[in-house]
Amino acid sequence: MKKTLIAGVVAAAVSLAGCASNPSNTQKGAAIGAVAGALLGKATGDNDKSRYAWGAAVGAIAGGAIGNYMDRQEEELRKELSDTGVQVVRDGDNLNLIMPGDITFATDSAAINSQFNPVLNDVAKVINEYEKTVLMIRGHTDDTGSEQYNQSLSERRAMSVKNLLTSFNVNPKRITTVGMGEYQPKVANTSASNRQQNRRVELQIQPLTQDNT
Repeated sequence: MKKTLIAGVVAAAVSLAGCASNPSNTQKGAAIGAVAGALLGKATGDNDKSRYAWGAAVGAIAGGAIGNYMDRQEEELRKELSDTGVQVVRDGDNLNLIMPGDITFATDSAAINSQFNPVLNDVAKVINEYEKTVLMIRGHTDDTGSEQYNQSLSERRAMSVKNLLTSFNVNPKRITTVGMGEYQPKVANTSASNRQQNRRVELQIQPLTQDNT
């Protein structure tokens, strides 16, 4: 059902973008936002399933302890990932690891650069130490190439990161993946340097709390 919904939103977005020979920025923004929302909505639904299953196994973090739990995990991740090119960004009680495509993947490839394997191994060590969390991995591309190809590439890149993390003993029940294609850029795709920023994989670490287990 969700796949059908997403396909319908994509079709509607394409129709909206093409409803005029020169669609306005508002029309383009609405189309992109609709597709991104549908993709993220599906991922969030899948993430909830993983969250409930894993939360039943390991339990939740008590409300007052959530901040401290994530503080300690953030500190360890920053220590492990310093000088790797991976950004650690705090967003409330969530931790976002932003992995630029130029250090993670070869151009137009979903195979992780072998030199990056130790970095993800370090990420896995910290994640395995803090088991009361679940992960959402999002693949992103720039707007070079077709939308369909970019969508597929982003999905394959997200799955590659998941597969490597599971090879480092992260339980796959904790991980949800989604490809965002070109629909959620960090910056406008107006230059080579901007497109490089948009080619990335983001791994969000989310705490298991008593309201969502």
